[in-house]
Amino acid sequence: FLPSLPENKILVAQHPLLIVANQSATLVCNYTYNGTGKEFRASLHKGTDSSVEVCFISWNTTKISSNSNKGFNCQGDHDKDKVIFNLWNMNANQTDIYFCKIEVMYPPPYVYNEKSNGTVIHVKETLTQIQEPQSAIPLWILATVTGILALYSMLITAVFINYWQKSKKHMYHQSDYMNMTPRHPPYQKNKNKGYPSYAPTRDYTAYRS
Repeated sequence: FLPSLPENKILVAQHPLLIVANQSATLVCNYTYNGTGKEFRASLHKGTDSSVEVCFISWNTTKISSNSNKGFNCQGDHDKDKVIFNLWNMNANQTDIYFCKIEVMYPPPYVYNEKSNGTVIHVKETLTQIQEPQSAIPLWILATVTGILALYSMLITAVFINYWQKSKKHMYHQSDYMNMTPRHPPYQKNKNKGYPSYAPTRDYTAYRS
């Protein structure tokens, strides 16, 4: 509940706490203003010192524009006596206190609200955020194991081929050795059938006379 205010004064009220479990948050800035302003600007600030402007929205009687700063996904909307900031794709590092600031830009005098109590937005870590750093480890291990297995397979294949070539060469040498048995030339005839073909023929002429 916002009390009535003197003219050209702005009072802002915010919900004290928002728990974000699905990376999205809706922060409502309720305000009271009794002045004659026609152009306004509302902005959302992060941190106890409001040093980071998350996003802003500006409007007049005919036009509304909104912009989000780098590093945040934020969209502002104005509805009568409140400003709604929608944030999405939030992460745990964005857990902080957020403040709404309402400004009267035209006509003079320039007016803005005193600092409110703010809203603590607590962003819980999601299951996806927890598993992302671990998902790269199995892929790295799989790639390493695959490379080792491929190298081992190539080594085994090379050893097998080398062994097969040496065995084949040894078989050829052994076959040549077995075929080296001396034989008589085709023109030599064996006159004494009682002797082996390789035995010399005895000369009996020496014993005659």
